Amino acid sequence: MMWYTIEMDKVLNFFDRLEDYVRGVLSKAPIIYSLLGGAGVILFWRGLWHTADFLQTETWVGSVLFSGPGSLFLGLAILLITGLFVSVFIGESIVMSGIKSENKLTEKTESEVNLEREFLINMDKELKHIEKDLHMNNSTHH
Repeated sequence: MMWYTIEMDKVLNFFDRLEDYVRGVLSKAPIIYSLLGGAGVILFWRGLWHTADFLQTETWVGSVLFSGPGSLFLGLAILLITGLFVSVFIGESIVMSGIKSENKLTEKTESEVNLEREFLINMDKELKHIEKDLHMNNSTHH
């Protein structure tokens, strides 16, 4: 069983590195990135849809789960259990901006966006500093 875990880790690590590389390349061509991403999403949902249709017509359980009401309740249950219901339909940033009484990103001025960017850059620097301090403390204690 240990062999399986090590081999699976190698496979996952390979695809993680591949994804990082592909994202890096495609981020330089956002139109192509969008077209490929859109095609991927549509093909994924098409495959899922056809699989559900097949299971609905070929199995008793599928005929219940993938009927209209069954699909509605199964999908709702999956989204609620995974915590994705709100973020899928309205997005967490809209909820958070409402809680904080902020403007939506599209309504923010350039200076507000720049201030937010500076804040995040400073926070990143501070976190890196803290991480460095922790690493130094751990290496002196070992």
